Amino acid sequence: MKISVDQIRHVALLARLALTAAEEQELAATLDQILAHMETLNRLDTADVEPTAHIVAVATPWRDDVVTNAPDTEALLANAPARDGDLFVVPKIID
Repeated sequence: MKISVDQIRHVALLARLALTAAEEQELAATLDQILAHMETLNRLDTADVEPTAHIVAVATPWRDDVVTNAPDTEALLANAPARDGDLFVVPKIID
């Protein structure tokens, strides 16, 4: 599949890229090589290949859900500018 410079210009316009003529030519050649490689990959028979998310088996590690830092109410409210018991007092913003 051949990528034209006009197609490169169109995509560059959509992406708001300012490309020089040399960059357009280089990008067209690079994308043409990528598409040629993808065409080669498309010819491979993958009918018996199972879809996977990873190429190797990945086990999910599990750990016990244990609280290791219990909240200290007094320490949490120590820097509060205003408080009412165990609650923060904030200015009213809705009438």
